[in-house]
Amino acid sequence: MRRYTTLSALAVLFLFPLLWSGYASLEKPANYLRMAEYGEGVGTYATNSVLVSVMTVGGTLLVSALGGYAFARFDFPGKNLLFLATLAILMVPYATILIPLYVLLGYLGLQNSLVGLSLVFVMFQLPFALFMMRNAFESVPRELEEAALVDGCGTFRAFSRILLPAVRPALITVGLFAFLASWNDFFAPLILLNDGASFTLPVAVVSMTSGTFGTVDYGMLQAGVVVMALPCLILFIVLQRHYVRGFMSGALRG
Repeated sequence: MRRYTTLSALAVLFLFPLLWSGYASLEKPANYLRMAEYGEGVGTYATNSVLVSVMTVGGTLLVSALGGYAFARFDFPGKNLLFLATLAILMVPYATILIPLYVLLGYLGLQNSLVGLSLVFVMFQLPFALFMMRNAFESVPRELEEAALVDGCGTFRAFSRILLPAVRPALITVGLFAFLASWNDFFAPLILLNDGASFTLPVAVVSMTSGTFGTVDYGMLQAGVVVMALPCLILFIVLQRHYVRGFMSGALRG
């Protein structure tokens, strides 16, 4: 009984900010109308966020699935060193390399580009994603793959038809983390994007706090917070079961 009381109290504690934001945003229905018409329009900012999130999730899943499979199944010179070098990205402070990345994207012609921003997000997601996917593939019995090869499957077909379905929970976990990181990130879009029409939702919502003579339209601001939070909340609820299984399969080696 004490456990349920504690869990209920924690649930209320964590849900209160979201519920308060929802109440504040609905107190005046015009809040959402003003938010929709703010700047380039909330539709533009939301579309940019969706595009960045989709490219980030797709790129992260593609690279981490192939890389995790290679680290789990193949032996090659420098394998462990390369894996440790990838994990070492986590040791680099996020903010310290955004300016060098901005310069690099300029050389590549990707400054003020949603594609360039997505590539930056993919890079920062790779250490966690590769770690999860390598452990997930290592938890799949080699006999399953060997049986597919004996039955005439090639390496790629065995990978796509046998192994990927076996590590689906880990893929969902990696994709969910990549989505949350790219959807909610504020600092990278602020530094790497300089055109208002390219801004993502977090940058647009923060800019709503700059009113005339320093005033803040809290109703419109809370409406923006609700619009940002709802997709994350819905995805987490829908994928919760796979998310937990993915963490177990990716964090522990069988």
